[in-house]
Amino acid sequence: MKNESNFDRGLRVVLGAILFLVGTTMLTGTASIIAYALGFVLLVTAATGFCALYRLFGINTNKDNK
Repeated sequence: MKNESNFDRGLRVVLGAILFLVGTTMLTGTASIIAYALGFVLLVTAATGFCALYRLFGINTNKDNK
């Protein structure tokens, strides 16, 4: 079940892409790996429309599923 709104998903795509870009151009070592991992998580949750942390805390920004 999707628990993210379209705005939330779009924001995650933008932030995920920024983290990948920063990880590629500005960071090295462990910081770069962390940026890639966070960017990947944001992009996957945006693609699926489901966030496990939202589920854990009972958050649902998708008005269609309320």
